[in-house]
Amino acid sequence: MTTSRTTPSPASHTARAHSFNAAAAQYAASRPSYPPALFDALEELAGRPLSGSRVVDVGAGTGIATARLHARGADVVAVEPGAGMAAEFRRTLPDVPIVQGNGNALPLVGHCADFLTYAQAWHWTDPALAVPEALRVLRPGGALALWWNTDALDVPWIAAAAERVEHHFGLDVSAEKRNVHPRVADPTGRLDFALRRIRWSRRVPLDTHLANLGSHSVFLTHGADRGAAFLAEERKHLLAVFPDGTVEETYDVLLLLARTPASA
Repeated sequence: MTTSRTTPSPASHTARAHSFNAAAAQYAASRPSYPPALFDALEELAGRPLSGSRVVDVGAGTGIATARLHARGADVVAVEPGAGMAAEFRRTLPDVPIVQGNGNALPLVGHCADFLTYAQAWHWTDPALAVPEALRVLRPGGALALWWNTDALDVPWIAAAAERVEHHFGLDVSAEKRNVHPRVADPTGRLDFALRRIRWSRRVPLDTHLANLGSHSVFLTHGADRGAAFLAEERKHLLAVFPDGTVEETYDVLLLLARTPASA
C-alpha cells in the first residue's frame, strides 16, 4: 500500500509550532547543536564579530543556539513564544534574558540589534510580517541570519530513514525547510540573502538519536502510540547499520544572511 504525502495544512502547521512545549526537556537533551564553522561564516558574511554585538535570537527554544552565540561573546536577548520551551531555557541559561514573543511582532524597540538570528525557527514565521519586523529592529548595517540543520540526504542511511518517516506519517515533513531558498525566505524581495552550506556530524548513542527524532513536531502531533511504534521499528533498522549502537548523524547547516543598508 502506498501512502500519499501531503504538505501540512495551516492548522496543522500551527499545532506543530506549539507542540514543542510539552517536550522541551527532550528537545534540549537530544537535539543537535551547531558547529563553530557556522558562526565563523555568520561573522564573515555580516562583516562584524559576534563578540560585543547585540544579538536578538528569535524562536530561541531551549537555548541551543543562544548558548553558542553567548559563548562567542555576544550580548544576547532571546525571544520565545512557548512557555514550556522558555522554562527550559531559563533552567539552562539563567543569566541570559528571554522575553515572550515571536518574529511576526517582535517585543522590541526599533534599531536595537546588530544581529537578528533564527535557528530552526524562520519557517514558523510569516515572512511577509517577519521581514518588515527584522528591518525595524535591526540597526543600519545589521544582519538577519537564518539557519537550519538539515539531514544530509546524500548519505544512504539518512535518505532511507527520511523516506520511512514520510511514508509512516503520510506527510512531506521537510516542507517548511524549503524556506531555506532566499526567494521563499523573503517574499517581499527587500533583502539580498547570501547562502552558505556547512557540513558537520556528531556521534551519539542510538537512544539519543531516537529521542532527537521523536522530538520533531510530526511525532509530537500524531499521538504517542503512533510515534512509539515507528521508533521501535526504526531502532531495528538502525541497529543493522550501526550494530555498536552509536549513530553518526550528518547534517548540512544551511545559512542565509542578509545585511541591512549601512545608513537609514
